[in-house]
Amino acid sequence: MKMSRRALRMERTYKRHKGSTQLNLVSLMDIFTILVFFLLVNASDVEVLPSTKSVKLPESFAQQHPEEAVTVMVTNEAILVQGRRILSVQEALDSELTDIPALQKALEAMSARAILTPGEDALRPEMNIMADKTIPYRLLKKIMLTGTKANYGQVSLAVMQKYPDNDE
Repeated sequence: MKMSRRALRMERTYKRHKGSTQLNLVSLMDIFTILVFFLLVNASDVEVLPSTKSVKLPESFAQQHPEEAVTVMVTNEAILVQGRRILSVQEALDSELTDIPALQKALEAMSARAILTPGEDALRPEMNIMADKTIPYRLLKKIMLTGTKANYGQVSLAVMQKYPDNDE
């Protein structure tokens, strides 16, 4: 049986393009590049406080998110500034002073190293206190007083967000 010209032409075209399928990735790479830059720019807006199993934060209905600031972590054993151990909790509790000189020195060193953007108040840095919910209030009071003596303008307490029950 003789094939028509159209059938022969279609067969030749099919054989020519049979194994040469190509995928153009240029536009897909452009989209992913834009996506990566978008994620890099927006990822810096969120501050995640350090997580540790040794600190059980108190619960609160607070809605305000923490600002980027110096983090003072108080576990049952030690007081840490930005993850660096300053002194033990027992030493701070046994001290007769109303503040903690070693902590004040560390906080002043942290504020001296802070990089400020234009428009920020250079004189009043901020600090977040992540304290275990079982530490005594007198220790928390000493830490807050030390922060204000180290010229920290805003002292915040980190808490776990508690959601109201919607049983009403």
